[in-house]
Amino acid sequence: MRVLGRLRAWFVVLLASALLAAGCGSDTRDTESGADGTAQGFPVTVTNCGVTTTFEQPPTRAVALNQHAIENLLALGLEKSMRGSAYLDDQILPEYQRAYDTVPVLADEYPSYEALLAAEPDFVYGGFASAFDEKEGRGRQRLIDAGIDTHLDVEECTSGPVSMSQLDDEIRSIGTIFGVQDRAEQELERLHGTLEQVDAKIAGTQPIRVAVYDSGETTVYTAGGTGISNEIIKAAGATNLFADVPKLWSDVSFEQFAERNPDVIVIYDYGDQPVERKKQFLLEHPVLQQVSAIRNKRFAVLPLSSVVLGVRVPGAVESLAEQLHPDRFQ
Repeated sequence: MRVLGRLRAWFVVLLASALLAAGCGSDTRDTESGADGTAQGFPVTVTNCGVTTTFEQPPTRAVALNQHAIENLLALGLEKSMRGSAYLDDQILPEYQRAYDTVPVLADEYPSYEALLAAEPDFVYGGFASAFDEKEGRGRQRLIDAGIDTHLDVEECTSGPVSMSQLDDEIRSIGTIFGVQDRAEQELERLHGTLEQVDAKIAGTQPIRVAVYDSGETTVYTAGGTGISNEIIKAAGATNLFADVPKLWSDVSFEQFAERNPDVIVIYDYGDQPVERKKQFLLEHPVLQQVSAIRNKRFAVLPLSSVVLGVRVPGAVESLAEQLHPDRFQ
């Protein structure tokens, strides 16, 4: 009988240990449910791009449209709260690939309104304003009328120049909406750590004069002074020669581009046109032959997915700084 009693005791201990281990390994939210079934800290009210939304509970069926919106959610470990995603410009960052693979892809680009509704989302997060294109039937008000909450990346509606503080605002807003504020703060600590490391490495360097070539054959589609692109350039130890243009993006003539004479041309990589083809086009353009960057064949390259407001921004700063100031990264 004593042996049987000891066996029973050991069984209870082992069972308790197994249950504890299972609980520790689960993916739980930072929020807890109260006695009435509501998530702790809810309801919360968020105003975003002129739309005020009260969230009674964290979304559980989110759809993210555009790369940076998708990766912002994945960075906060929210893949289990996602019902779908759509519209990548690039490969998903390796650290998020496994989580991304668990989320259904609704469309290669934007899904139709009907396809979006078929996913039964309770929340749609758009990276670009085009995600909520009214002409395509995906206007924010139409989705709200259908009982779907919405959020637009703040870069698309910030009045005046975007700064790194808007990155903080965006990540914190998503953390608040999903009740994972602790995760948001941890992610921001990581992102700011990268920025601080870059700043320390390039301290004392002379800013390099750069201009962005996104695309264009009759004009240059370039980065103006109000978007996060301009902040990335500054943080990487450079000066955007078109920072005086009060837009996120703008078309300028090749004559204007040549007149400002950048020492380095920053090429944004995306779409069907390879970087090498863009370089060759610029090197052969008759108007640009006396431009310093062309004469010295000095280019830097960033993927388009990294120069919009999202978790890739500090990595973009680091990559650009390393290309512009290689001696500081040896």
